[in-house]
Order: sequence, then C-alpha cells, then structure tokens
Amino acid sequence: MSTMWHYFGRYLVPALFLILFSCTQKGPGTARSGVDDSTIVFKHFKLANARTAFKQAIKSFEKQNPGIRVREEILPSNSNTQHQFYVTNLEAHSADFDVFLIDVIWTPEFSLAGWLEDLTSLLPDSQRSLFFKAPLAADTYRGRLYAIPWYVDAGVLYYRKDLLQRYGFSPPETFEQLVQQAKVVLKGEQRPDFNGFLWQGKQYEGLICVVNEVIAGFGGTILDAAGKVRLQDAPVRKALQWLKDCMYKEHISPRWTLAADEENTRLSFLNGNALFLRNWPYCWTFFQQKGSPVKGKVGVKVMPALPGLRGQGTLGGWQLAVNRFSRKKRLAKKFVRFLASPQIQLQFALKVGTKPARRDLYRNPLLRARQPFIADLYAVLTNARPRPITPFYAQISQILQIEFSAVLSNIRPIPQAMRSATLQIEHVLALQKEQ
Repeated sequence: MSTMWHYFGRYLVPALFLILFSCTQKGPGTARSGVDDSTIVFKHFKLANARTAFKQAIKSFEKQNPGIRVREEILPSNSNTQHQFYVTNLEAHSADFDVFLIDVIWTPEFSLAGWLEDLTSLLPDSQRSLFFKAPLAADTYRGRLYAIPWYVDAGVLYYRKDLLQRYGFSPPETFEQLVQQAKVVLKGEQRPDFNGFLWQGKQYEGLICVVNEVIAGFGGTILDAAGKVRLQDAPVRKALQWLKDCMYKEHISPRWTLAADEENTRLSFLNGNALFLRNWPYCWTFFQQKGSPVKGKVGVKVMPALPGLRGQGTLGGWQLAVNRFSRKKRLAKKFVRFLASPQIQLQFALKVGTKPARRDLYRNPLLRARQPFIADLYAVLTNARPRPITPFYAQISQILQIEFSAVLSNIRPIPQAMRSATLQIEHVLALQKEQ
C-alpha cells in the first residue's frame, strides 16, 4: 500500500497539476491554435547557460530553410515534471509540439506506448559508428531507432588534488583506496564540517545512478543481457554493504547523505568541505569559476572498482524525438537532423558545455583547445553503464528507490530488500512480455 501512495504522490499529483495548468493540451490529434503549418514547436527543458545557443541554432536553421519557423516552449528542469508533462499530453495524442528532448531512460517506455516517430531513416547504419553505443542502444526498440542521441553524460568522481598530494596519495582506483585515503585525510584535517566522500543517497533517481555505478564496480548488474533480475547476486549485496559502510562503519560519508541530491553535495564540495564527490560533469564549470574556493584544486576520474575491474559511470543524457502525433513530421525530422549534426553538437559543446553524442567530435582540435575537460571525458563516456533498458523502467526505478533507500536507512536488511525488489521487478517484467 505504501508503494501505491508513493507512486500517487510522485506521479499522479504532478499529473493533476499539469492537466489543470498546462495551456498546451487540446485533446487527441489537435494542433495548437496560432501555429501555422510552417512552424515547428520544439519542447525542451531549461538547460543552464543555453538560451543564446538555442536561439542561434534556431536562427541558423530558419536561415537554411526559408519559410520554416521554430517556436521554443521551455519546460522546468525537473526531470519528473517533464516526464509527467509528456505522458499526460502524449496519452491524449496531442499534436501541440513536434520535436522534444527526452531523457535516455524514457525512450523504451515512450516507444512501447507508440508515442515516438520512427527515426531509423535519419541515422543509417553507416553513420551509427560515429555515435556512442550506449545511448544508441537505449534509443533502439525492437530493432528500430526512435530517438537520436543529442548529448551524453556519465557519473564521475571528483577529488581534491591538493589534499591528495599533501598526504602523498594518487587518485583512488579501487573502493578500498578511496576509503583509506578518506580516513587518513579526515584524521589529518580535523575539521568537523569536512567529509571524506559525498554522494547522492536521497530516495530519488539519483540514488539509482549511484548504486548502479557501485554495483558495476563490484562486477554486478541490476538486469543482465537476457533480462534476468540479478539483485540477489553477491556483487549487488557487496555494493550496498560498501555504501552502508561509508556512512556507518568507516564514517567517511555523513548521515545527511540519506537526504543528499546533486546540488547540496555539489555545494558542499564547492565550499571545500569534502575530499571526494560522486556527481555529474556539469559540476566542473562551477568548481572552476571565478571565486570558487576549490578553483584549480579539483581533479576528475572514473568511479573506482574492485582490483582488476574497470570503473563505470551511470549513463545519462538527452535525446531528440519526434512526436508521432505531429502533423509536421517531415519538417520535424529535418529539424532533428539539423540539431544532431556535428556542427550543432560542437556549437553546444563549446558554448554550453554539453558532451556531444558523436564520438568523432572528441578529436576535434577546437573542442580539445577550448573544452579540454569535455574532450578528456571520452573514455568515461565510452564506458558508461546504462540503467536497465526497458519500457517499464519508471516502475522498476520506483521499486529500486524504495528498496535501496530502505537498505541504506537500516530499515531492511540487504537480503530481504533485494529479495523483495527481485519479486516486484519480475512481476513488472512479466507484464512487459504480455505487451
């Protein structure tokens, strides 16, 4: 029952809000009044520092395609709000927008529902090797491509270069090294507000990303290639125990980790209050900006792993999709092809700091000269670990959030929680087979 009310609070309440206050939904198959047949409506979230880049890209597209206009409509940056907006409108077969940006974890769900236009023809097999494999795999459903990768992301480990050097350490490659280095530096610094290792432990999607990375580092997986749930395997149990130990046994992670998200951990690290931080590449700009207490003191690397294994960051990023109910699909596909072009992906990388989905751009001399941090992420992005690729990921995520949080909060033992999660996810996947 608690799961049902959690789902209600997280998804249905925002849905009611969007239905009441959204001015876009007109009903099945309707088109927005005031938008003529030569205007494409482009829905996307508010991307930090990207207003000028979007305007310039749209102006360039309109110049190359006389008579075609693009209207931007911007959604909040909150991923859950965006997801519910799209679900609400696409379920109603709304034609109010034509091109939109979707999270990498939404593509299978939206594809199964029949809400996305098939974009296979936009990216022939001969061009797919130019893109990172992981987002392409996530955008493919039953052999067809339903979205085009626009920019990619992956979790990384930030570290204080100056402090590691002071105590004679190199950046950690293994979990054991991270713990031991954090304990030594904590003892040496003797600061009550200083922490060894910050990560996102709040009950939300960010927790799944962290646990997914640690599981990978222990040699495990949530779902295997055959779609079997592997949560009761030893690597998963050891990964969760290691995260618990960081808080309760080794004391390198604070108890407020259980309420921590990307932003409060970023701010704590930015203010000089941590040795290690697991977060996303977007933090780098903040750490290097003028006036930053840690400017010039931060390094970044892939997440640690067991000896002999390669660390992996959780795959993130956003994809370009076309609304299947759009009445301007030809123009919409033309706009998607333009935004996915190497020129535009490079433009956004240089001006906004997004990580291109095209692998070949990481060799571009301009990118390497002006955005060396992005260029150096190539190995991390190439080896990114996706979350389970399934149309039912939203339901699986809810299950995992609850059970992982119960483990880390000492509400349920690891074996009990993973057995419960396995049974629930197996039930969800059984429904998928019936589709």
